[in-house]
Amino acid sequence: MAVYTDVTTDDLNEFLTGYELGELRSYKGIAEGVENSNFLLHTTAGSFILTLYEKRVAERELPFFLALMEHLAARGITCPQPVKNKKGGMLGRVTGRPAAIVTFLDGLWIRRPNAGHCAVVGEALAGLHLAGADFKMKRANALSIDGWRPLYEHAGARGDSVRPGLCNEIVKELDILEKSWPRDLPEGVIHADLFPDNVFFLGDRLSGLIDFYFACTDTLAFDVAICLNAWCFEPDHSYNVTKGRALLKAYGKVRALSAEERAALPILARGAAMRFLLTRLVDWLAVPDGALVKPKDPLEYFRKLRFHQSVKSVSDYGISA
Repeated sequence: MAVYTDVTTDDLNEFLTGYELGELRSYKGIAEGVENSNFLLHTTAGSFILTLYEKRVAERELPFFLALMEHLAARGITCPQPVKNKKGGMLGRVTGRPAAIVTFLDGLWIRRPNAGHCAVVGEALAGLHLAGADFKMKRANALSIDGWRPLYEHAGARGDSVRPGLCNEIVKELDILEKSWPRDLPEGVIHADLFPDNVFFLGDRLSGLIDFYFACTDTLAFDVAICLNAWCFEPDHSYNVTKGRALLKAYGKVRALSAEERAALPILARGAAMRFLLTRLVDWLAVPDGALVKPKDPLEYFRKLRFHQSVKSVSDYGISA
């Protein structure tokens, strides 16, 4: 989440006339994240989130994300629900940007997750994968293996300004990933961005999953690899095998990983690290002046990639082959 586009009170009041949400009491921008402009709205009907879609989110793909949230909620996944306007639609425009309002979820995200939090996330991720199994809409993952080299080329030689020699390291890793990437594993709906700031807790209880705007149809185990990267490393970028074991075992109790998925997990984890290294690198080099957002450090994922490159087998992540 972030704020790239400012919204005036007049613009917002005009937009809200299309909804049955009462009168606007207050609103404020949410500065976290790097993708869309988000605002917390307080109206006489309650609290809501207004999202203005920018950057990588194509307007033609918005019906997929909004329909997916409805579908998952109907199957017991706690996630934001799109609020329909007076005409029954879920999408409108604010200051020229595509926009939607979703329900507000109570809770806080965990800054320093422990193994217990990781287990809860593993269970929730598996539940999401099962709940999405009968979702009819499809969306290709533009940020999977086939999209990484174009991302690198977009950043170009400027990557070496972030770390000397980074470009050469990326090219060598892309060559390996493109030759060894598994393409015959089980697929379905994945969240693709289930970082700690997209998971809300009330105490130790998970209260909801948010930010489905990278969700897509892709390899289910790739989503697991993304979560290992996001949840199971310490601030010094060392891998915590206790957290990894907790996440993987909890996932497996809900949806068992096949032997093929387990065997592929090391290369999938390398790919997940590369995906976030590249998108963070592009964002680091291209955040517009004046945006209320702090770009995330791409080198965090370069260091995580180093760990994955040293992995000998899936047992290094905490489970047996």
